[in-house]
Amino acid sequence: MTAQQLLSPMRRAINDYDMIQPNDKIAVGVSGGKDSLALLTLLHAFQRFSDKPFELMGITIDMGFAEDTFEPVKDYCQRLGIPYSIVKTDIAEIIFDVRKEKNPCSLCAKMRRGALNNEINARGFNKLALGHHRDDVVETFMLSLFHEGRLSTLQPKSYMSRSDVTLIRPMIYLAEKDIAAFTKDMPVVKSPCPADTATQRESMKDILRQLDKQYPGIATKFANAIMHPERYNLWNKDFTE
Repeated sequence: MTAQQLLSPMRRAINDYDMIQPNDKIAVGVSGGKDSLALLTLLHAFQRFSDKPFELMGITIDMGFAEDTFEPVKDYCQRLGIPYSIVKTDIAEIIFDVRKEKNPCSLCAKMRRGALNNEINARGFNKLALGHHRDDVVETFMLSLFHEGRLSTLQPKSYMSRSDVTLIRPMIYLAEKDIAAFTKDMPVVKSPCPADTATQRESMKDILRQLDKQYPGIATKFANAIMHPERYNLWNKDFTE
């Protein structure tokens, strides 16, 4: 899987949802996983030929699990010439040692997002790009339906009024398997989080795998349904969190 093959659907998503404006300052939330590294790499490539000039940098929220976890990512960004910042936090200690959360994912996500937004504001950036892809959209739809009884999913673009930052998800048209193939030679950092493989999202992945055996291509069908806002109104072009 080449960058060019992934850039085409990413560019379409950016145009469909008007994600990038001239002179935007875009920070990519870099966890070190395959999705965020793919997004950073693809936006860097897109930056070279986009008719809307924009600044780009990567920001990693270090939760405090281990020292030097993100050195390979730092080296990768230096090779590409992408500005990169690691923000040290004590999120891991707060969640697992102090609060001893049994279901840590929701609180962790809020704390990491808060730390990201603070760093973005401090650097004068106006947009946050996250590496969610088409499979994430479908899994979030199922999580919302199964656990909350409502039809909802990730938005391609949303304005976070508290931080005055616009969140964009340029990879929402990309399949996870294609991203995995694209990043096979990148310095992907395995998540040190002890809850990494024991989440509700993982259970949705398992359910989709089982459904796909009986209904081949079911995830793609879900995605196609979600991607028609005029029919289902799940994706609005202007959305505020």
